This record gives sequence, C-alpha cells and structure tokens, in this order.
Amino acid sequence: MRDPGRLEVRLGPLRLKNPVVTAAGPFAYGREAASFYDLGALGAVTVKGLSLEPWPGNPPPRAVETPAGMLNAIGLQNPGVDHFVQHDLPWLRRFDVPVIANVVGKTTEEYVEVARRLDAAGVDALELNVSCPNVKAGCLEFGSDPAVAAALVRAVRRVTGRPLLVKLSPDVADLPRLAAAVLEAGADALSLINTVRGAAIDVDGERPLLATITGGLSGPAIRPVAVRCIWEVYERLQAPILGMGGVSSGRDAAELMLAGASAVAVGTATLVDPRAPVRVLGELEEILAAKGIAAAELTGRAHRQAGAGVGTGLPGATCSAAGGDGSRA
Repeated sequence: MRDPGRLEVRLGPLRLKNPVVTAAGPFAYGREAASFYDLGALGAVTVKGLSLEPWPGNPPPRAVETPAGMLNAIGLQNPGVDHFVQHDLPWLRRFDVPVIANVVGKTTEEYVEVARRLDAAGVDALELNVSCPNVKAGCLEFGSDPAVAAALVRAVRRVTGRPLLVKLSPDVADLPRLAAAVLEAGADALSLINTVRGAAIDVDGERPLLATITGGLSGPAIRPVAVRCIWEVYERLQAPILGMGGVSSGRDAAELMLAGASAVAVGTATLVDPRAPVRVLGELEEILAAKGIAAAELTGRAHRQAGAGVGTGLPGATCSAAGGDGSRA
C-alpha cells in the first residue's frame, strides 16, 4: 500500500510532499501544464523568472535544438512581478502545491523590490536567479563573484523571511566556494544547476543559429555536469539542494538525489512530454519502493556508499568552468 509520507522531503525550511518540482523556465506560470495534469500532484512548482518591470526578452531566433538538448536565449521574457501577483498567483492558489517564485533583476535594488512584492503576496519561497547582468557593477554577473552574490543575498534576505533558494551556474571558477558564500549570506538552499553556456552555427548559412550568438544549454546533455556539481557542493557543504539539469526519468531524478539533491526539478523534458513531471515522480516512486527506502533517505546516499578514499572522482577535480591555465576544462 502506498505511503505518501515516505515521499516527503525537506528543502531547507520548505516541506514538500514529494521531491519532484517544476523548473522555472519551461513551466511558465502553470496554465499550460495544468491542462495535462493536476499541479497539486507535485512537491512544488517554480514559476518563470519575474522582474520588476515587464521584459520583452531577446529577438529571434532564440531557441535551437541540439543533440540531447536545446540552446535557448529567450532573455527571461516575462510580464513583470505585478502582473504575476494580480493574475497568476491567485490562479495557482487553486492547487494544493507550494509556489516558488523565480526572481531576476539587473540591479540589487530590482531584485530586492521584486522579492519584497512577492513576499507580501505570500509566495511560499523565492529562487534568486543570479546569472543576470549586474549593470551597476559593470555588466558583471551576480553569480560569478562570491562577494557580489553574497551581497545580493544579504540585501534580499533583509526584506523576506521566506525560504530563499539561489540558482547557480556551473560556468564559474569554484562553484562550492560560491555556494558557501550565498549560504553564509542567508540562503536556505541552492538550485543546481542553471544552463551551461553554449553556441551553435548553421554550417550551410555560415552564421550563428541564435541572434545572441550564445545561449543556455539544457536537457540530457548537461545531466553529467549537474551530477558532478551537486556531488561536489554536497560533499563540501551538505547543503539543501534542488537538483536540476537533464532530468527526464525517475532514474535521472534518483541519480541527482544520490549525488546530494534533496529534491529535483524537471524542465526541458516537458517540451517533449508535457506530463514529464508526474511521470518522473511515478518512476521515482517505483525506484524507492524497490530499494525499500523513503525519498529523504536517497539524498547523498552515493557518498555513503562510495567507500573510503573515493572523493569527487578525478584527483583534484573541481566544479569549474576552466582549467588552471584558463582553458576550457
């Protein structure tokens, strides 16, 4: 007999009835997904990034299919936080599911104001996307410098007591160090990983396939990167992690949890199978039943099973975007 309690997990202070969540981008604000399954079946839903004012996004072409994944340069197009609060959040409240709001901004002040409005509106948790340009800091990325990322988290933490996740990119020199900085600054959990920067070129037309040249690579192609990064961050920090990156099956979800994730998010897979989140949950349930364990027991289990002397894999390996000489690793 099914025991729903065995699926419960904690993501920092956030209690989820099961470990499967939607990823921010492809889920949008839930109306399309709700035509395929009951959103209340999931542990939580994460909505598409919200900015202070509406963002139009990048010009087309801004998405291209790649082997085992896709590149997107949508540019965080969204209707703005006020539209979400007035129109989408009340609709989402029809479902028995926590709502995690993804927050974006070009300045610290914008992040803080969006977070303040979402806190007042009563969302269940906030997820800071720290890969947007920091215009006031010379177009640096908030998520590329531990000190800058920590300052942003501290500023947001001052205006909200909601559970606070920070979504980090793998394209940094030392991801565990960055993760430690945002946790110390007040983050409750980490979302790992964001998309991997990539590009594609039309060989016949001899030009880039994206108007912005580069975009974010997602899908099954990046799952090994996600596993590695989650493994290294969990091994170093034992922090609560929402794992994401190429999850399209229950086995994929289990792999990220074994590496250290407390819960997992399904994103790009929904573009192929709109019911992917509930399918992944069902498959994960079967894996847990076969192992005879609760969902929470799966987190980090591979670390305990690895045995003495087995660490992050290759000697000296770190979750970095470049080798010691600056070349791509």
